This record gives sequence, C-alpha cells and structure tokens, in this order.
Amino acid sequence: MPKIVLSAGPLHDPAVARSLAPAGFELAVVPPASAALREALADAEYLIGAAEPWMDDAFYRGAPRLRLIQLVSAGYDRADIEAARRAGVPIANNGGANAVAVAEHTLLLMLAVSRRLVVQHVNVAAGRWRGNDPASLSLSELAGKTLGIVGLGTIGKKVARLARAFGMDVLYYDTARLSEDAADALGVRFRLFGEVLAGSDIVSLHVPLNAATRGMIGAAEFSLMRPGAILINTCRGAVVDEAALHDALTAGALAGAGLDVFAQEPPPADNKLLALDTVVLTAHLAGPTRDNQYTRFRNAFDNIGRVARGDRPLWVIPELREG
Repeated sequence: MPKIVLSAGPLHDPAVARSLAPAGFELAVVPPASAALREALADAEYLIGAAEPWMDDAFYRGAPRLRLIQLVSAGYDRADIEAARRAGVPIANNGGANAVAVAEHTLLLMLAVSRRLVVQHVNVAAGRWRGNDPASLSLSELAGKTLGIVGLGTIGKKVARLARAFGMDVLYYDTARLSEDAADALGVRFRLFGEVLAGSDIVSLHVPLNAATRGMIGAAEFSLMRPGAILINTCRGAVVDEAALHDALTAGALAGAGLDVFAQEPPPADNKLLALDTVVLTAHLAGPTRDNQYTRFRNAFDNIGRVARGDRPLWVIPELREG
C-alpha cells in the first residue's frame, strides 16, 4: 500500500486530513522536523507539509521512494530546489488553496491602515473616545483610489476582483502579462513596475521570494511612490527593505503600511516597525483559516492521486517544471 506522510505543523488539522485521505493509501501523521518524520519517509512515496532548508541531498537519500513533495503553502522559498532537482522529486505548492484567505486579508489590511483601525481601538479601550487629536487620524476611503498590484498570480487576481468591488482602479505589474482581453475582463491595466509605484495610492505585493524579488522594494522604490501612499505586504518579508520602509514612514513619505510578513519571523523586539502606529501588523496568518484546511488537503490528495495514476502533478513550482 503506497504511503503518504503528513508532516503536521501547528496550523494543520490532522483530523481534516484523515477525513479526506483517499482509500488504498497509508497515511502517517508525524511532527515536522522530527526523527519520526525521517523514519516515516524511509518507505514513503508522498510527503505533505512545508518546504524546509534541511531537506537536502541527505534527506532525499533517506527517502528513496519519494515521488512528490506536496506543500500546504503557496510559498516555497525555504526549499532546497537544487537538491530536489538532483533527486528528481517534484515540489508542488498548494494550488491556490489559501488564495481567498490571503486576498481577503490584503483588503483587511488596506482598510485597517486607511481607517487607522488599531489606533482607534486603542483610543476607545483606553477611554480616549476619539483620541487626543481626532483630526490627526486623517481617515481615508478605498473607493476612488488606485491600487497597484505587484505580482498578478492567483492571489493577485483575487485581490484585484475584491478591490474593484470596493470601487478602486487597479494597475498591475507582472513579468507574465495578461492579454488585453483578459485584462479587460478582470478590470486591470498593465503598467511598468515604476509606473505602478508612482501611480498608486496603495501598493500591494504578491510575488514569490526569489533572487529577483528579494529586496525589490527599497529606498529608491519608496521615493517613486505617491506622498501619503500605503504599502501592503502579504507575500514574503524579505521582498521589502524594512529599514527603508521605516525611514519612509517616519519621514512622512508614506501614510502607513500593513504587514503580515517580516524578513525575520517572528520579528525581533528591536524591529523599529513594531513601534509605529501607522503600521498594522499580523503574524503571517493571512493564509491559514478553518475553511481552507479542507482545500489544502483536498488539493494535496488530488495531486497525489494524479501521480499515483501516472499523470503529471499540478502546481509544480516553476523551477522544477519540465519543458
């Protein structure tokens, strides 16, 4: 009987996985980064879990029957891609299972920053009904604003649809450009990267972390953005130069930022962004919800079934795709 190993982290519900597990497979649920995981992989054909940097050549030698690593996340920046290539094992992401959640969280951060939600909450809870200087809150609406999306993949497209529902105009930049018909249908307009930064009231980042995107938003990019613009980051923290972001915020060049991700997670206590009341922070929790537990595991087991039938898996990361 082919064996599936689920490396279940704290955000994964093994009960949901067991309820969706296909017949004819053994499902072993083990803690991540454990001796039990390495032992279980000795005769396993499929691994569901997260990509980890310690999945190196020795890891693959210890899992000689492995046919697929199926991620429960969209991101894969921690994966040792060259080791996977040498082992001939495809790595697939979650097929957009968390795309709705991340898109909703993106709009949540836009609204929270624009309406100074956290500051308002703190004021009311502390007995300062409207704070000491209500006019300084400078609350703003999304309707009529221009949203610039950097990275128009599955999540970026869902963000665009939600933004359009709020009455926003949407610009986008992506290395994979839509056809004019597809752009018209989605209600977005292509602009070059610098044009998106310069032409948007809110810039939202939805790119994978790789050599091309690491540090892609820094001091030079902030200097292009409109005075009073807002930055939203729900992809990966290292895409943004955090020191440059802090400088832009404290200088008043940007009105605020909404961050679900950080270059170091959890962020150290001396990260200067933590002290700014113009920044709304969440703990890399845009993706996991009760609802998409099912979607993540459904996609995982469907992809495993495809490989077991001799078909190519879906959602293989670009670096490991054939042809």
